[in-house]
Amino acid sequence: MRPIAKSELILNKDGSIYHLNLKPGDIATTIITVGDPDRVEEVSKHFDTIEFKAHKREFKTHTGSYKGKKISVISTGIGTDNIDIVLNELDALVNIDFTTREIKQQLTTLTIIRIGTSGAIQADIPIDSFLISEKAIGFDTLLHFYNTNSLLDLNFSKALKEHCNWNSTNASPYVVDASKKLLSHFNDPVFKKGCTVTNVGFYGPQGRKLRLKINDKNLNAHLTSFQYRGKKITNFEMETSGIYGLASLLGHQAISLNAILANRATQTFSISPNKTIARLIATTLNIIAHRK
Repeated sequence: MRPIAKSELILNKDGSIYHLNLKPGDIATTIITVGDPDRVEEVSKHFDTIEFKAHKREFKTHTGSYKGKKISVISTGIGTDNIDIVLNELDALVNIDFTTREIKQQLTTLTIIRIGTSGAIQADIPIDSFLISEKAIGFDTLLHFYNTNSLLDLNFSKALKEHCNWNSTNASPYVVDASKKLLSHFNDPVFKKGCTVTNVGFYGPQGRKLRLKINDKNLNAHLTSFQYRGKKITNFEMETSGIYGLASLLGHQAISLNAILANRATQTFSISPNKTIARLIATTLNIIAHRK
């Protein structure tokens, strides 16, 4: 096996990986991802101990323990372009030998749990509720750059494009599943389950209009009315499809937990978003702590 070139696996002078500024051993195998760097402390303040901290650009990492369970929490920033960096570099930290630059023979599986905010598009999903993404529908192009043979739900994608009369100039939507193992671990009545669209932006791509006109004013209505084998599209956010796709390709387990702060169908927004996020963090940590 040839060593990975310096231009492909980029290390800083201190031996840490390029963007995350982390070294092998700095992270746990259970990793919580959050979008906002300020939310890292909102997770780690619950830890019994914090063993390690790092911060570079939008990527902040704390590693510690909670009720005997070693956990890392890392901020990703917004969007699947950042997810491409975070997932690949987290995998490299555990599955590539930084000295020899070779892939390890014994691979490590990471458990990746996204705690994020989201907007519902179905009127019956309450503000301040929690939703697990059973499926993620990527409106970005990230997974189209990787070999995804047998990973994607192509029939779901085809049905969605036909229903929405999909604009051929837009990226072709891809559909990928959550980890079945983690869906079982987080099978709790506190969570609704749904199919999540990962958008490439917050305004036009999610049908929001401020001063700019959008090309397809009916897209959100089409997404709301779409059904495939009893499944409806439930909510919007901006990272889940990338996390699910790359985690699956790399052999990791991933799940996305959404705090529903907005409902686009009812045009409402949470009056206490920070409290809702805090409840989701506490709920998630307790489930992780009791997971075998």
